[in-house]
Amino acid sequence: MSDNQLAVDVVRGEMQPWSDYSGKRGAVQGPVLRALLADVLPDAGRALILGPHAADLVETVIAKASDATVLVRSVSDATGLTEQFGDKLQVVAGALDGLADAGRPAFDVVVAADGLDRVLGYDSNELNWSQRLDALAAVTAPGAVLVLGLENEFSLTNLLDRRPADERHADDEWRPLHDDPSRPVSTEQFKAELARVGFEDAAAYAAYSVEETPYALVSAEIAAAARPGQLPARLAVEALEASSVAVPLLAPISEGAESAARAGLLGATSSGWIAVAGATAGHGVYAKAHTAVLTADAAEGGWAVAVSAEAPVVDGLLQFDAAAVPASVPGGVTAETLLFRLAAAEDVPGFRDLAARLGDWARSQTGSRTLLRWDDVVVDGDSFAFGVSGWQTVAEESDKDRLAAAWARFHDRLIGAHRRHPWPPWMVGDDLVSAWVAMSGIDAPKQVPATAVDTPSASVAHVARGKELAAALAGVLGIPSDASQTPDVRTALAEAERAKKESFELAGQIFGLERTLGFRDKALKTRETRIREMRTQVQKANAERTRLRNSKAYTAVTLIRKAAQIRNPRKFAGKVKRKVNRQIRNKLG
Repeated sequence: MSDNQLAVDVVRGEMQPWSDYSGKRGAVQGPVLRALLADVLPDAGRALILGPHAADLVETVIAKASDATVLVRSVSDATGLTEQFGDKLQVVAGALDGLADAGRPAFDVVVAADGLDRVLGYDSNELNWSQRLDALAAVTAPGAVLVLGLENEFSLTNLLDRRPADERHADDEWRPLHDDPSRPVSTEQFKAELARVGFEDAAAYAAYSVEETPYALVSAEIAAAARPGQLPARLAVEALEASSVAVPLLAPISEGAESAARAGLLGATSSGWIAVAGATAGHGVYAKAHTAVLTADAAEGGWAVAVSAEAPVVDGLLQFDAAAVPASVPGGVTAETLLFRLAAAEDVPGFRDLAARLGDWARSQTGSRTLLRWDDVVVDGDSFAFGVSGWQTVAEESDKDRLAAAWARFHDRLIGAHRRHPWPPWMVGDDLVSAWVAMSGIDAPKQVPATAVDTPSASVAHVARGKELAAALAGVLGIPSDASQTPDVRTALAEAERAKKESFELAGQIFGLERTLGFRDKALKTRETRIREMRTQVQKANAERTRLRNSKAYTAVTLIRKAAQIRNPRKFAGKVKRKVNRQIRNKLG
């Protein structure tokens, strides 16, 4: 047995061979959760990390606690943690009930952000969720700080996941709790269970995660009050859209999130919850902002925003600059929300007026390199304000390019989501983006006659740069705007129906062309037959003409015709006589 294995403390319930870190789910991680732990954990005390947590979270707990212990059920995982952290971390391999029965001193801090799904082993009793919480409470000291995660079975990603239930979860839980009636399925039930074991007044955060990485944490109270287009809802929807890239869906997840926000149920449909008990409350909102973390708290008239400082990070055409994020953001809805409503109502005059106001405001932002995106431009009274996006263009871009980028992104989100709008199908695409840019006060390009069948329209060149910037933004946000990502089933069905309609229309056009070609073929055959007949007639006429010209009668008629043309016979006879005499003299000569 090696020294590393000797350094691992073992309690009942250890598993070998097994690994929660290299399984399908992996370990919970991410800068958002790390920022929450840094805010709520005390600076001293004995801390227990329960379940698989990534190295960044373990480092945060070690930095805060005076003595840190981690409990994982896999011996191989425990050995790896020992090799990684050495004597900074005490590693225990085994199950939660085994630790509770071992009679260890109680812990002042317990971090179980991964939840209670992966804390039992082969030899553990068949404990339901409430019994696991009782075992957790048995190893905590009175007044301890608890950070506990819980997966939400009513999450939008789970409800819209098109995979069967038996394919959504691996064997990581060992004893699955998805059908456990004691498992909380709402923040109220979650808090009630925590209060039952002595954790009163716990604060809950709705966690919007991509796999095991929370992208946004929103206080349950703030999530319940958030409405579509407001800052918490925007951050939550953006996180859900990022998560939808990795999950095959039945329908677009953003539509369901907006409907939940209108009903005040945004927090009830999150990926999960994080409860914090026994500690001072953190910020109201935590969100991933590229490699930084954004925090927001409700303030008078809006939100007080802060972003962890970092140097600008260049990523292709764009760069993320935390200094570009304003310290305060209005509490209104986004310009995109209003544009969607006007498009759905087919209010083209209202849409045109709002586009003109947006264009005037964008041109007034002289010297700003912040990339325009209507889903992060907030309505501020009669004007507008930048939201929390810190993405800027690396190079200086003209007002036309910045507006084209905003409208190209809006086009992807309007047309790509199959939202209702008043514009005809043949206008969708670059021509529609060009028309919106023109509504914003940018003159449309002069149209020139096409020189070939595939000559691109002038609007293609007009919006090309904007489309590049919009695609670059979609790429850095992790939300592809093109067809490279797997579409949800409803979108795929809509695309299939549209393709079926187009193929039917093309089939009709092909039938009409084939029929026209048949008529023209018959006409050409008739014309060819007539030409052949006329050619035969001409040949016969030419032969008759040749025979006539070679006949004696034609020669006589020709002579008579020429003789009839003589006007002065005497003069003609004198000329003939002289010519004959001259020829005779020449011969006698």
